[in-house]
Amino acid sequence: MSTILIIDDDKASCRMLQMHFRTQGHEVSIAHSVDEGLGYSNKITPEVIILDIRMPGRSGLEGLPDIKQTFNNCRIIMITAFHDMNSTIQAMKGGADDYIHKPIDLTELDNAVSKALISHYGSDDDIQIASQPLSESSLNTMVGSTPAMRDIFKIIGRVAQSPASVLITGESGTGKELVARAIHLSSERASGPFIAINCAALVETLLESDMFGHEKGAFTGAVTRQTGKFALANDGTIFLDEVGELSLSMQAKLLRVLQEKEFIPVGGKSTQTTNARVIAATNIDFTEQVKNGHFREDLFYRLQVVNIHVPPLRERKEDIFDLVQSLLGRANKEMNRNVTRVSVDVMQALCDYNWPGNVRELENVLIKSVAMSPRDIITADLLPDKILHNISAHSSEQNKTEDLSNLSLQQVEKIHINLVLRATSGHKGKTCDILGISRPRLRRLIKQYELSDSFDESNVQEHTRTQMSENKNENK
Repeated sequence: MSTILIIDDDKASCRMLQMHFRTQGHEVSIAHSVDEGLGYSNKITPEVIILDIRMPGRSGLEGLPDIKQTFNNCRIIMITAFHDMNSTIQAMKGGADDYIHKPIDLTELDNAVSKALISHYGSDDDIQIASQPLSESSLNTMVGSTPAMRDIFKIIGRVAQSPASVLITGESGTGKELVARAIHLSSERASGPFIAINCAALVETLLESDMFGHEKGAFTGAVTRQTGKFALANDGTIFLDEVGELSLSMQAKLLRVLQEKEFIPVGGKSTQTTNARVIAATNIDFTEQVKNGHFREDLFYRLQVVNIHVPPLRERKEDIFDLVQSLLGRANKEMNRNVTRVSVDVMQALCDYNWPGNVRELENVLIKSVAMSPRDIITADLLPDKILHNISAHSSEQNKTEDLSNLSLQQVEKIHINLVLRATSGHKGKTCDILGISRPRLRRLIKQYELSDSFDESNVQEHTRTQMSENKNENK
């Protein structure tokens, strides 16, 4: 097992913890002061140190820097009978992995030690994430290998060289602005500006000024002349996000820009022109908006010369692994960290969750996890409760399939293939990689066992339960 060093001036507590961890097979050493603990550096190499905060001489907090330097690859769990906020904050800032209050709950301590050992050793099942420097352009690169995403990439390639207006539809957080940027960067306008406007972020008067500019004195507060974004986007691209939120009067002004390539600044008298390419995005159903008279039909058709629909993340779960790799790189850059591992149960939970906030929600979860992780791995305890619920549900489902002792080899193989298909969301290439077989063999096994060519989680789970139930009935 592992070596644990306990540094605590409470001798009774030390003996109790020593006996507890020895029954689990760990090697346990005891010291009653920071200096005595540091003296073990030439005798043992502990994987975990349990360090009391309040002790005679140097406190655990005072000795923490020296302990981390001396045992530089060790996980440290702080314990204390004093529940003050500052001690907790200082311990975590100083690099402690966990902080537990006295009287010690042995279950809580066991969990903390287990987590520390996983962080120290890692696991053969941990997923290694490629760590490489990211350029500014790679931060805006779209990720996806599903048929829907490949189709989007093809459309981008076709429309990039065209001046046609593009309407990008999809739920919030799916990456519509990334699609717009990809079109811009793939076009002849790539050297020109890419300027984004959130049409829902400003009141109408300010939005008009933001789009078209204003003259000095045009309204209260207009102390200088301002150039609008349509003028600034000349020779480039203007991206109108949430375009469905425009008022009818702003829709009329936008229609004129699309038809005539001209506009008048607020308070201005002369017409200005623009050759900016317009790309718009919305998460609403324009057909319903047009039908209800909330959006001009002529503007809708002007915007939707080309339509690109970005699917929600729940419909492209095969891309989650690649997205985690890409987004984790961004999170590391933003947080100045180097988290390079994701535990397998975390990845399973990410794949099971339906992501109502789509890719943006996934990115936020990873940023939070990177910020909170004490080491280089994202573990389940760092995930939000709503995603942790999926881990519990998945574990429960796995428990139902653990009793395989009464099944034949072929039955186990059939169940296992179903479970792997479930884990990969039906992705054949990844299924082959996990099973260690070729695509032709996978196709033969799918045909042999009459498995579905398309992934359906409920069918997989129901088939597994049915298969085991039938076998139990045969053995009765």
